[in-house]
Amino acid sequence: MTVQKKNKNNNQNQKEYQDIREYGKVWSSGGDRMTTSLQHTMEYMTEHLAPDASFDVVYRVIEVGGRQACMYFIDGFCKDELMMKILQYFIDIKPEDMPRSAYEMSKKATPYVEIDLKDQWEDIIYNILSGVFALFIDGFDRCILIDSRTYPARSVEEPDKDKTLRGSKDGFVETVVFNTALIRRRIRSTQLRMEMMNAGKSSQTDIVLCYMDNRVDHEFLDSIKSKIEKIHVDALTMNQESLAECLYQRKWFNPFPKFKFTERPDVAAAQILEGDIVILVDNSPSAMIVPTSIFDIVEEADDYYFPPITGTYLRLSRFLIAILTYIMTPTFLLLMQNPGWIPESFRFIMVQEEMNIPLIAQFLILELAIDGLKLAAVNTPNMLSTPLSVMAALVLGEFSVNSGWFNAEVMLYMAFVALANYTQQNYELGYALKFMRMLNLVLTAIFGFYGYIAAILIFVVSIVSNKTLSDKSYIYPLLPFNWKQLMKRLLRLRLPEAKNNRDN
Repeated sequence: MTVQKKNKNNNQNQKEYQDIREYGKVWSSGGDRMTTSLQHTMEYMTEHLAPDASFDVVYRVIEVGGRQACMYFIDGFCKDELMMKILQYFIDIKPEDMPRSAYEMSKKATPYVEIDLKDQWEDIIYNILSGVFALFIDGFDRCILIDSRTYPARSVEEPDKDKTLRGSKDGFVETVVFNTALIRRRIRSTQLRMEMMNAGKSSQTDIVLCYMDNRVDHEFLDSIKSKIEKIHVDALTMNQESLAECLYQRKWFNPFPKFKFTERPDVAAAQILEGDIVILVDNSPSAMIVPTSIFDIVEEADDYYFPPITGTYLRLSRFLIAILTYIMTPTFLLLMQNPGWIPESFRFIMVQEEMNIPLIAQFLILELAIDGLKLAAVNTPNMLSTPLSVMAALVLGEFSVNSGWFNAEVMLYMAFVALANYTQQNYELGYALKFMRMLNLVLTAIFGFYGYIAAILIFVVSIVSNKTLSDKSYIYPLLPFNWKQLMKRLLRLRLPEAKNNRDN
């Protein structure tokens, strides 16, 4: 009986060891658990994390309370001083004081705040690769995870793109925990939720959904969660842009943006309080706001950091300038094709000098040249940006007119368009207007007045037919019409009035 029992135990141990060796083939399915054998655990970790090949995967075998133990962590993610203190505490545990299970160990003998217990290999390896310190103890059936990580991060300074004349001067960074803290600092409500998800088979990128539980549209929230869970990509390489393309896969030919991005925590907090959802992606300093209408995209923080009358003026000015950037150059081209339509008092807008190149060609060349200057400015070192900008302005301005390539009137209108585009903080909206403007120029040059009208109709249809991520109207409250909400969008109301309109 004894021999049979020993043989049976040996067979079970051998089978268990073989099963452990096979974990690597299916560990991502989430059905594999660690065993109490530290030797099997170390073999599994060596096979999958390859600490001998990866210098930043660090492990150390120690003795904790008379038991063999091994710890794993990623170098650069853990705080050295804290690790030394925790390690010294574990080594000083006496055998008679050693807890009998991982649960007791976490409750009585682990001097740290953020502790978790996991037995699934998928969860354990995900946490280790995320920077969490993992402790395996021989005889314990669960891994003790100590979240002592710290990520390399820059300071929370004001973003270059989303600057304001007034207001706070902090901004989001690439570390998602810092970003959630910046929002928590502004919304101290028990209704604020920060829900963690992840996407990407290889990257396992952290995604945080921030919303007010009593104000958010829960049906839309469930839809966003479902879409994120169904994302099957290897990695979110471009962070939020990759996520945006996975969430919204329709009508790629419509250039108008479906999302609003901001690097300002005050803007993100305001949108959360309005009932929207803010999506934070790890390694990205921008917050994605959904759902987003055209009125949300045009709004800026300065509208609310100034008195209502000043904020209203700034908002209406941006609307008017946006329309002018789209319509100015096509209208000028149409009038040059039909000089008889110009009143006598406005004859000065006519091109005075001889045109060596057709107007349509001049406009299209300058549209391309402006983008070339933008790209050059992005890649120019800061110390050279000012002198090169002056040089470009002289060469492409006065000299290009004198050489006969461009007419002064064309240069004037394109200079206005180029500068006016910077009144919009949203890059996607600026390029959407650019694409529609270029289409209008081409159709006007080919078909004249009818092409001009057709291009405007395409412009209107593109905006009206566009949908937010929640499948609602892109131009609400114009369609469907809501007078009170429209006034809120066009005018900068006082806070009590804005609250009453929102409640209605």
